[in-house]
Amino acid sequence: MAPVFLIGFMAAGKTSVGRAIAAATGGRFVDLDDAIAASSATPIAELVARDEPEFRRREAAALTRVIAAGDDAVIATGGGAAAYGAVDVAAAEARAAAEPEARRPLLASARELAARRAPVYRRAHAVVDTTGRTVAEVAEAVCAVERAWRRSPQPGVTMVALGERSYPISVGDRVDPAVLRAALGEPSRVAILTDTAVARHWLAPVVAIAGPGRTETIAIPPGEAQKSFASYERICNQLVAAGLDRGSVIIALGGGVVGDLAGFVAASLYRGVAVIQLPTTIVAMTDAAIGGKTAIDLPAGKNLVGAFWQPRLVGCALDTLVTLPGRERRAGFGELWKYALLDGAELWTEVVTCAGWAAGPDATPPPPELRTVIERAIAFKAAVVGRDERELTGHRALLNLGHTVGHAIESATGMLHGEAVGLGLIAACRVSAAVCGTRRDLEHEVVAALRASGLPGDLDPYLTDDVLARIWVDKKRIGSSVRFLLIREVGVCEPAEIAITELRTILRPVPAA
Repeated sequence: MAPVFLIGFMAAGKTSVGRAIAAATGGRFVDLDDAIAASSATPIAELVARDEPEFRRREAAALTRVIAAGDDAVIATGGGAAAYGAVDVAAAEARAAAEPEARRPLLASARELAARRAPVYRRAHAVVDTTGRTVAEVAEAVCAVERAWRRSPQPGVTMVALGERSYPISVGDRVDPAVLRAALGEPSRVAILTDTAVARHWLAPVVAIAGPGRTETIAIPPGEAQKSFASYERICNQLVAAGLDRGSVIIALGGGVVGDLAGFVAASLYRGVAVIQLPTTIVAMTDAAIGGKTAIDLPAGKNLVGAFWQPRLVGCALDTLVTLPGRERRAGFGELWKYALLDGAELWTEVVTCAGWAAGPDATPPPPELRTVIERAIAFKAAVVGRDERELTGHRALLNLGHTVGHAIESATGMLHGEAVGLGLIAACRVSAAVCGTRRDLEHEVVAALRASGLPGDLDPYLTDDVLARIWVDKKRIGSSVRFLLIREVGVCEPAEIAITELRTILRPVPAA
């Protein structure tokens, strides 16, 4: 077992879980607080309350000593040592309140601390939710993620923590042959689904890795129109004719359309065939390829028929973005602005840094900063999916920011997904100002950001009767209301149920008589 570092908010259970993992694996357990206490005459709680910067210095020194020991220990760090994770503050407060007050000197500022640390926590290799779980259940979940992490030849990956179905998301300049082969295993056959535009540039290298003699390739025309029952049926027939069986693997090489379609074929063909996602657009890398949502469209709206089907691997090759058409590149920033609004000011600033590339000429290599932006967006989504795989707890609803109105615009107009999501973010700002008092200039800031990356910034022309009517068939509709994501501030978003009639009135007020 590799060294395991447990990080997270106070009272998350790091010490209890760490001891359970060490007992189960026969490893050594280290509580970083104990290592600090061994070199200090001052009790830890007193030191934190009196001089937190000095405590952090001692904490870093103790961690350095533990790492230098070189064994495969299980190490429980302090809540502020790394600052990462989806924090259930109410649960942390409840657990911490049961302990002597002197043990938790930072409890009084728990909510502010949680908000400040969360973006850093999200950079861990994996996020394992502890809410409602026993120590034994959490320990087993961590061990399952660690086993999946060891199976990936690329150590810097982000893991989607889903127990024994945990899988890696790798980001590199190109598809890593070792990573792809490890995910493929020993399949009976391999099928690659791509589109004709992607195939011209990137199909041959993937076929070479997968093995030409056992690989069937299907290239469909680009575009959302391919996410149809007709395409689905045609592809299924081709794969059956090509000899695929339940021991085969389907590779989705392309953007969100290819990923959704290939994923749904994999989820349903023979009642389930393994799938690997190799996304080639920003939207697919940061959103569509992650989390197992697969779907096809109906005339009434997008993604209305689908299934949850997790991949074995999501492999992001940044070189593919060089051949991405300019409009697709710009559309990707619709999703990146979404993640910046969700994650906070630091990511917002990093996306601002890359916006000029989005609006620039075709075939321009992406700036180095874009890799960090993509990795942070990936980490955000991976953390959310690990907490709420099938949208049962409400956490995954965060990822729908901008999508209620965005999907309606997309299905009514044929705009690209990211373009429509960008307009949906403007709508979210407008609704948030009306419903929860969000500052009105946030809408102007979002409009300016969208335009800086070459995206449309004028929402009103798109608020047609057709678009507003399509909100009634939104997947998140509950009766006459819809679950809508509100933005209180950059980095602070929350769901609320809003009547669709109220939503329409806010977006397009009835003129005074």
